[in-house]
Amino acid sequence: MRKTVRTDKAPAAIGPYSQGILCGGFLFCSGQIPLDPGTGKMVEGGIDVQTERVLRNLEAVLAAGGSSLAAVVKTTVYLADLGDFPAMNAVYGRFFPAEAPARATVQAAKLPAGARVEIDAIASVG
Repeated sequence: MRKTVRTDKAPAAIGPYSQGILCGGFLFCSGQIPLDPGTGKMVEGGIDVQTERVLRNLEAVLAAGGSSLAAVVKTTVYLADLGDFPAMNAVYGRFFPAEAPARATVQAAKLPAGARVEIDAIASVG
């Protein structure tokens, strides 16, 4: 069984995808970029500000799907510049202070809307 997850506390999908999909006891969250869900615009600031917004967006999708950051088992972090890794990692660590999920981090040639960071997640539910 598959169920779509939507919340207005995270940016609406800007293409043919869902914010999240519940399936088989897991919530698969689409990549989030640092869009403010209230304005639909990119937040202003450096990689630290952008990373925080991305993780708040993911947190909202997780909550809408009956999960949480504590239940995340895997993330993928996409950075426009791998030089931003230390600053991104510092913010990321605040959101995952204990037993952090498995993670891959890659540099992407370009991210949507000029974002410097995008993060997707897979979390257990229930």
